[in-house]
Amino acid sequence: MNDIVVKRLPAESGTSGWEAISTRSFPVRTLDGDLSADWLIVGAGFAGLSAARRLAQLRPGDKIVLLEAGEIAKGTAGRNSGYMIDVPHNLSSGEYSVASETVTVAEIAQNRFAISFAADAAAEYGMSMRTFDPSGKINAAATNRGMKLNANYGRSLQGIGEKHRFLDADEMREITGSNYYLGGLYTPGAVMIQPADYIRGFAAGLATKVDIFEHSPVLKLERRGAVWKAASHRGTVSAPKVILGVNGHIEDFGHFRGRLMHIFTYASMTAPFTSKSTGKDRWALLPADPMGATVRKISADGSSRIVIRTRFTYDWAVQVSDKRLAGIAAEQRASLDARFPDLKDVPFEHVWAGRLCLSRNHVPAFGEIEEGLYSACCENGLGTVKSTLAGVMAADLATDTRSDMLDKFSDQPEPARLPPQPLAWLGVNTVIRLQELRAGREG
Repeated sequence: MNDIVVKRLPAESGTSGWEAISTRSFPVRTLDGDLSADWLIVGAGFAGLSAARRLAQLRPGDKIVLLEAGEIAKGTAGRNSGYMIDVPHNLSSGEYSVASETVTVAEIAQNRFAISFAADAAAEYGMSMRTFDPSGKINAAATNRGMKLNANYGRSLQGIGEKHRFLDADEMREITGSNYYLGGLYTPGAVMIQPADYIRGFAAGLATKVDIFEHSPVLKLERRGAVWKAASHRGTVSAPKVILGVNGHIEDFGHFRGRLMHIFTYASMTAPFTSKSTGKDRWALLPADPMGATVRKISADGSSRIVIRTRFTYDWAVQVSDKRLAGIAAEQRASLDARFPDLKDVPFEHVWAGRLCLSRNHVPAFGEIEEGLYSACCENGLGTVKSTLAGVMAADLATDTRSDMLDKFSDQPEPARLPPQPLAWLGVNTVIRLQELRAGREG
């Protein structure tokens, strides 16, 4: 086989508010020297950490090494909106309603398995309610079209026996303090996490069982005989089996090239405020239209913050400019002010972009891609749950721990090939922008 030489990862855009208000409880360790291990995991996000925990459960006597290119929680895993969602959530669809009950039931079971795995980790590692909150979530509607989308979604949930409850405008105002919303659809199975705290708490909990090295990017990965060897700046790790939990960067390792879309989403977090005009202390809203605004309120120590996430862009260069970040932050300011006019004097303290990975046919980049090399990548827009699931399933696959869930998860086609650039860039961004415009006041 050819050696794999990995290019340098692009810099992150902006500082994640979640990371900025988080603290870590363990020191940074960097790979320095040559190690041999039973297992090597690349990437300390949801997939990599979940794979490491699962391996430690299945093979408690094995030596497990995890390499992270940057610093834990400062990359993609600490930059998302923090929703662990059990019921269907497909960003490539124009609405949340589902077409196939069979597929939906299987997907919900997989999502709930991942949430249960995360809940067990949160309990074992002593995470607080602020870090891991099984609160459920609300699909909020701000337009008549949004109300129809919620009604359709409710019918599809009813068809498969899923619990849900509709909220009217008064109930939405009581929860959020805002007159902006006409109604909502509550589902109880979602968990809200503080993603940076969760990732850091997870890593700290694993530290006694797994050797975790940060600022240790894999620059070269080669197989020699029965062993893979990963080279970083100041050391190497050799192991017979490797799990890649690097999401869209799996392309840099020579696999699934031309099949994955690198989508950026954007978020802003306010400075702390003490206003009583924003309803309850904590709430979490998804938009009735998947391309609308995700809005969360968090509270601690007598003050609150609001996080708003809007806009998507497709960038095959896997990086966005400061100018674009500032422009989208201005749009988010207008969106927040429309919902909460009393907060116009509360500035955004943190503005950032985060990457997610989609495939054209909404399937993961999963499986044994070379002998002893496993991929747990491409979370299709719900990395908290899908990446957790993929990490666990990759560990099960690599240890030959068979289950019905693994069989179902493995029985998927590979990601479909994208059109050549720049046609893919033009087509994907056109579809995204049209869907965002259609979302209107939901955004």
